[in-house]
Amino acid sequence: MSPSDQVSTGNTLSGSVSGGAVQATVVHGGITFHNAPSTPPPTPRQLLAAPMHFTDRNAEMRELDEVLTQTREHVTRMFAVLSGPGGIGKTALALHWAHRRRDLFTDGQLYVDLAGVSGARPVPPEEALGLFLRSLGVRSHEVPVEVAEQAALYRSLTADRKLLVLLDNAHSAAQVRPLAPNSPFSAVLVTSRNRLTGLVAEGARLLDVGPLAEASALRLLAQVVGRRVEEEPDRAEALVGMCAGLPIAVRVAAARLASRPHWSVRKVLVELSDERRRLSVLSAPELSVQTTFDLSYRALKPAAAALYRRLALHPGREFGASVATSVLDRDDPHALLEELVDENLVEAVGDGRYRFHDLLRLHARAKAGDDEEVRAVRGMVEWYLAAAMAADRVVTPHRRTRPYAFQVPPADVPDFADRREASAWLAEERRNLMTCGAVAEERGWWELSWHLSDVLWPLFLIHKHHRDRLEADERGVRTARRWGDRFGEADMLKRLGMVCTAVRRFDEAETHLRASVAIAEDIEDRRGAADAREALALLHVARGELDEAATVFGELVLVNRDLAARRSLGLVLINLGRVLSGLGRVEEALDALDEATALFRDLAPPDRYNQARVVVAQAEAYLAADDPASADQAARRGLAELTDLGAEQGMAESHEVIAEAAERRGEPVRAAEHWERALRLYTRLGSSRAAQVAARLGVPEGDPEPPAGDG
Repeated sequence: MSPSDQVSTGNTLSGSVSGGAVQATVVHGGITFHNAPSTPPPTPRQLLAAPMHFTDRNAEMRELDEVLTQTREHVTRMFAVLSGPGGIGKTALALHWAHRRRDLFTDGQLYVDLAGVSGARPVPPEEALGLFLRSLGVRSHEVPVEVAEQAALYRSLTADRKLLVLLDNAHSAAQVRPLAPNSPFSAVLVTSRNRLTGLVAEGARLLDVGPLAEASALRLLAQVVGRRVEEEPDRAEALVGMCAGLPIAVRVAAARLASRPHWSVRKVLVELSDERRRLSVLSAPELSVQTTFDLSYRALKPAAAALYRRLALHPGREFGASVATSVLDRDDPHALLEELVDENLVEAVGDGRYRFHDLLRLHARAKAGDDEEVRAVRGMVEWYLAAAMAADRVVTPHRRTRPYAFQVPPADVPDFADRREASAWLAEERRNLMTCGAVAEERGWWELSWHLSDVLWPLFLIHKHHRDRLEADERGVRTARRWGDRFGEADMLKRLGMVCTAVRRFDEAETHLRASVAIAEDIEDRRGAADAREALALLHVARGELDEAATVFGELVLVNRDLAARRSLGLVLINLGRVLSGLGRVEEALDALDEATALFRDLAPPDRYNQARVVVAQAEAYLAADDPASADQAARRGLAELTDLGAEQGMAESHEVIAEAAERRGEPVRAAEHWERALRLYTRLGSSRAAQVAARLGVPEGDPEPPAGDG
């Protein structure tokens, strides 16, 4: 058809469309793509449940309402700090008010426990900012590494939004400031044992939360215990009086009565009186929280009491039931944990997850002796290492690892069914694993701390978390040096160089990688030197220096052949093949990939994952040779195998090749389908390729991070 015979047409798009859209009847010329924005993230609703037995606090509720009204009249952000001693009910008050007013904040509610008084490390602002940014729709790989950049992005995202932000258990004003949204329509509610006068000086309203009045404490007791309060009103009054108006103390006393329906109020009152005599040296006439907790502790069976003391030494803020085996001799940790939950000494916070209330954690820790403390902490930290090692063996079974001699033999270590399950466990326990590594370093357990850095490799390989990876790898370098292990130092320098490549700190990356090569060569670890040089070659790739990368990969082929390192040789050949394809040297690329195929096939057991990666690399080579039919066929074979393995990175790469091949074969609808599938996978992974694929579809995307290799 001549140009004069063509009909001028236009395309319009209406309705709601997610992803790319192709409109066509009879197609003449190009295809018009309309790209709707991706599905927005759900509105965050992160508040903990409203407290079940909340009593009164009418004056505090009115004051919070007053602060909200005044700030709205002046079109300024509400900022209130609830301050008071531990156990006074600050969090319950904040949650009760927040749930009553949440409908005013239509853009959602954000919550974080800043752990300022839990006995664990206070949550740093950058960790809380990362949580909030992801909750507001920022993809993991787009969260900036530097806290100043995180705070700037957070201010931009929250401008003019109607958000309620509850910052629980704050440690300091500096911890809170970056987390306040940048909107006059938002509200910030902070709870803290400290008065945070720095925030007050900047305009925050300080509310001192005091003890419950006697009538309120009695109502709280009656809500839990029922008619026994009415049957023994005088003794009930005496009981709540001895609890000094602390809601947590009233709840513990009430729980003892509620769980023992045959007990009278008098019995608990007498017990409290006995404890009061034991603490007669105290000058204050009121009963302390320490005494109240001692009562519940004394009622525990010996095994539960031991678990209570030792679990309170857990390095993190939340834990699963299985770690309890590391501090017990023979008893069932699940049954004992439920006993502690029933006694309100441990709180269940999810499916098989637990945590201590701040005061209870401190009380329990004080009960542990020095020797018991060292053994319990060591046991829990080593348990996390053993569990992570089990996950590592499933996720990255062929990587070079080192043995570790456990001082406390781990028990009840998870048995992971597959790569997905192991990866999910590593992701869930990420913060605990990071904290365990830091605790081991603090206690001078250099070898243990190094291993806790090393074992995080599969987590960082799959889920990125570049900030954590920088911290873990830097700690790995430090502890290897204190341990005096040059092999460990070289390995961690290599890892640190790779993550510096991933965050585009190329000069730092080169410094670390060259130091790793030098140490490995000095200790005659040829394999380690080769691995570090491979990371240097990947740095060349990230810089766009393909000729330099091809030279290094070619040299490493010879080194690995000489070392008879068949799997390492196969990995280098994959990288070499891809670089050669990028340089247009297709025949050489296919020769390298054919050799890699044979190497992975002949491993015992065969390496299915990397065999499939070779097939996808071959498909890329076919594209470079302008053979889209062969590329499509190979990529579909690779996709089938990688899908069966649950390897999403490889699946995304396969979809990319299929999409490119389809475009070259004049199949735009099929191409768009596979570009979209690739983008969904890369986005979920936080991959550096998401931006490039998004560009093919016209979807805006942030600046990508270069790949750090796959092994």
